[in-house]
Amino acid sequence: MPVAPLAVDVRRTPSRAAVCALSGDLDIETLAPAREALDLLVAERPRALIVDLGRVDFCDSSGLNLLLQTRMAAADGGVSFHLAALSGPVQHLLELTGAKAVFAIHETVEAAIATDG
Repeated sequence: MPVAPLAVDVRRTPSRAAVCALSGDLDIETLAPAREALDLLVAERPRALIVDLGRVDFCDSSGLNLLLQTRMAAADGGVSFHLAALSGPVQHLLELTGAKAVFAIHETVEAAIATDG
């Protein structure tokens, strides 16, 4: 069975925030494009980095680890890090693991941008 690719779309806002929208499955087999994009974005040091998870159909522990690692790297670089528009599977994973408590989470990308971006 072929692995469904993970689509990564990056845009920047006029206020120097970066929005990284992920679509598809975020798991061990599809993680590479998301890791590459997020690492590059953290290195650019935008004012805020917002990860749009509204179109993520599945997220496993490797996807969660990527988000946690990116959050730490962003903090180390002085970049405000936000998750936005959580899909049902992502919301469930964050609640199940207790990781929801460590992220700044917003209902929409626009709300995240308004907060800090």
